[in-house]
Amino acid sequence: MNIANSPSVASAVSNASNGTPGTVGNAASLLVLRKAMDTQEAGAAALLEALPQPALATEGNLGRNLNVYA
Repeated sequence: MNIANSPSVASAVSNASNGTPGTVGNAASLLVLRKAMDTQEAGAAALLEALPQPALATEGNLGRNLNVYA
């Protein structure tokens, strides 16, 4: 899911950087931006959870005593 090209996100970013601080429009724009970022974060977390974990080694000298996954 790519939110970078969303018109509402672009509008929120431009309003937040160009508008005067404290206006209702800026607050609404920032709220839309935060919700879009939260949605993207949830999607990325779901994709990371869906990745399979590598299996531990059962034979040989490597990967039996210390399991390090980066």
